[in-house]
Amino acid sequence: MEAPKPEEISHPPMDQLQGLEYCIDSNPSWGEAIALGFQQYILALGTAVMIPTFLVPLMGGSDNDKVRVVQTLLFVEGINTLLQTLFGTRLPTVIGGSWAFVVPIISIIHDPSLAGIPDPHARFLYTMRAIQGALIVASSVQIILGFSHLWAICSRFFSPLGMVPVVALVGFGLFDRGFPVVGRCVEVGIPMLILFMAFSQYLKHFQAKKLPVLERFALIISVIVIWAYAHLLTASGAYRHRPELTQRNCRTDRANLISSAPWIKIPYPLQWGAPTFDAGHAFGMMAAVLVSLIESTGSYKAAARFASATPPPAHVLSRGIGWQGIGILLDGLFGTVTGSTVSVENVGLLGSTRVGSRRVIQISAGFMIFFSILGKFGALFASIPFTIFAAVYCVLFGLVASVGLSFLQFTNMNSMRNLFIVAVSFFLGLSIPEYFRQFTAAALHGPAHTKAGWFNDFLNTIFMSSPTVALIVAVFLDNTLEFKDSARDRGMPWWAKFRTFKGDSRNEEFYTLPFNLNRFFPPS
Repeated sequence: MEAPKPEEISHPPMDQLQGLEYCIDSNPSWGEAIALGFQQYILALGTAVMIPTFLVPLMGGSDNDKVRVVQTLLFVEGINTLLQTLFGTRLPTVIGGSWAFVVPIISIIHDPSLAGIPDPHARFLYTMRAIQGALIVASSVQIILGFSHLWAICSRFFSPLGMVPVVALVGFGLFDRGFPVVGRCVEVGIPMLILFMAFSQYLKHFQAKKLPVLERFALIISVIVIWAYAHLLTASGAYRHRPELTQRNCRTDRANLISSAPWIKIPYPLQWGAPTFDAGHAFGMMAAVLVSLIESTGSYKAAARFASATPPPAHVLSRGIGWQGIGILLDGLFGTVTGSTVSVENVGLLGSTRVGSRRVIQISAGFMIFFSILGKFGALFASIPFTIFAAVYCVLFGLVASVGLSFLQFTNMNSMRNLFIVAVSFFLGLSIPEYFRQFTAAALHGPAHTKAGWFNDFLNTIFMSSPTVALIVAVFLDNTLEFKDSARDRGMPWWAKFRTFKGDSRNEEFYTLPFNLNRFFPPS
């Protein structure tokens, strides 16, 4: 038998993913783009509803307060997404609420000066104002690091090898938002997972008018079918005598959003009152802002791959971080109860639909703003059970993680040095945050538990983030372990041309600012 040729065994490294239908600046028809934008909006609802549902009751808020926070979060998400796609990295990324801010926010909620307020609504308002003040101050970290180009300087130490665990753990690090949530209502979650995979993969070649309908709109079709099925189970009394936890995760009538939502309500800055400022709260929140910065860096790298764009040059990445800081400032001014980061699930949906168009994401931002103002209609979509979203996350988070693994093609994985760096950063990136989570669940406080609350919040927030731990470990090892003689093994010859704006001719096509603004803000 003839020996296989080398090219038949291995695959040459490729700058761009194959098989994507629309790249960052190519657009589907307007009808298809609007439908895809609505699908991205539906997906963004998951986190936008989950975070306020978790935090607002702890703050003493009612269902009415929860609905207003959800509306405000969606409204600001829409504004931030438009700002990021127009003036930031210009990548097709949804800027949504971040779980990274939960640790310092819970610390603010448990502050004795706030927790001791007897009236629940007053406690909610004072806690919200304290969170707003902390977000406003902490946003300066990203604004300064981004617009001063300090983050661009820091990115000089990144290599394809160092980015592999960071981007991969942006997806893998969210494993507790996937099947553990599906398991709370398997009769809804598992059918959703199976149906979504069947439509998006096994039936993707089904076409109507030359459009792969089931692949392109697998999410929205699956959600409609399973949501109707879950409503049928609810109406038939299937959960009538089930435990409260099961009812909360399975029933379609437990969100209390539609009845509490106003018909029309426009969120506005300082709607909860004047923010209050506390140095300890602000320092703790700064850790979450740093985590958001690192997680977003990984998400931008993944989004660029799914959008068939070149890796964002250093100054474009830094510009995006600066605008993300502006977004966190808006979060603080409007009172969204949390800060902003790139929505990982929406990045994954770019890969699932094979549509990386910037226009689609901008349309989804329009839906966020529109339905956040029309409260009743937005609340209808927001009442989709969390289990349905968690089933989709199992696929979409994994897709983002796999894009991180795709950077390995530019490195030498026959090098023991590289194997060591990838192994240690992956393992510690998963193991250390899991230790912090288990310790917190058992002791009701993090491993860092000194008399300085801000210091505790800072450490506990940093080390609960898998991408952040992975970045610290991977970048440190990659730049200290035999780094002088390993540039080729690390993938630097491929990476180098994308560091500067003029290093690749395609950068101008993908990342130039609109309205001829590059005249006033030239690439540095």
